Amino acid sequence: MIKNRSMKMLLIFFTSLAVLSCGERDQVTVLKLGHGLAPSHSVHQGMVYMAELAEEKSGGRMRIDVYPSEQLGSERENLEMLQIGSLAITKVSAAVMESFAPSYRVLNLPYIFTSKEHSERVLDGDIGMEILSEGEEFWLRGLAFYDSGSRSFYTKDRPINHPDDLSGLKIRVQPSPTAVNMVRAMGGSPTPISWGELYTALQGGVVDGAENNPPSFYLSNHFEVCRYYSLNEHSIVPDVLLVSTKIWDTLTEEEQKWLQEAATESVQYQRKLWAESEKHSLEMAEAAGVEIIYPDKEPFIEKVQFLYDEYKQDEQLYTLIERIQAKDDNTL
Repeated sequence: MIKNRSMKMLLIFFTSLAVLSCGERDQVTVLKLGHGLAPSHSVHQGMVYMAELAEEKSGGRMRIDVYPSEQLGSERENLEMLQIGSLAITKVSAAVMESFAPSYRVLNLPYIFTSKEHSERVLDGDIGMEILSEGEEFWLRGLAFYDSGSRSFYTKDRPINHPDDLSGLKIRVQPSPTAVNMVRAMGGSPTPISWGELYTALQGGVVDGAENNPPSFYLSNHFEVCRYYSLNEHSIVPDVLLVSTKIWDTLTEEEQKWLQEAATESVQYQRKLWAESEKHSLEMAEAAGVEIIYPDKEPFIEKVQFLYDEYKQDEQLYTLIERIQAKDDNTL
């Protein structure tokens, strides 16, 4: 198994940044992009659009090959390959980036954003740019944030109308300390499980539920097992498009410009697709018999307020929290 993984990483290394030459005028820089989502997902489609933009901007001199569905490895493996320069680009949840750059922890705090508009104002501005650049010392340069909607709870055997309903339930979370602390604060038992293993874990009773956005709930077929979806919308955690600094630094300034512009311009396209996908996913899940619940959010908000107090001892992160809160519609 180790041998197979080593061979895969060597293959990706020799093809991640290739120059195909038929004379200087015909040089093509080829970048490999690997991620774990299905081709039907709006984030994948946003990255495909980015690839089209890069090819167009470069006049065919830059090509981004997109490999979905963990074809080049798991999310963690893709990050590791970016760090050593054997893969050019990947997409991960901001929750995963907590381990690499402290500022991402703040984006994962429950109810840090009060609306989609609030999150976009932050991510598209100076704060977002600062956070994207923070991972560079770990060889992970942020290119853009993609919309990943609001995360909410879905469960197998009972609806979640109030945080107390989580008591005694094992809830799958991402490998994020903030996500673990949030579910624990609300009364549930947080259980980190990889995304690829979650359907079987739900089916087999390893966990009683999970938390995610509507397209992920629907496209993963988790609605076949979990019949209750409670839209408490506890977090708006974006996806992050990352490029290996080891590969970024080998690109010319012109190539860097093509890639960054393509990534930035793909964001609005992806957001439009996301909104359509979110609406469709909820409609299809409900048509399949899932009970969609709209609980009062205030009890959930109250349960997690103390998590903010824990950041007061870190002046830099608490200042970041205050800057994000100052971008809220109600304070402008």
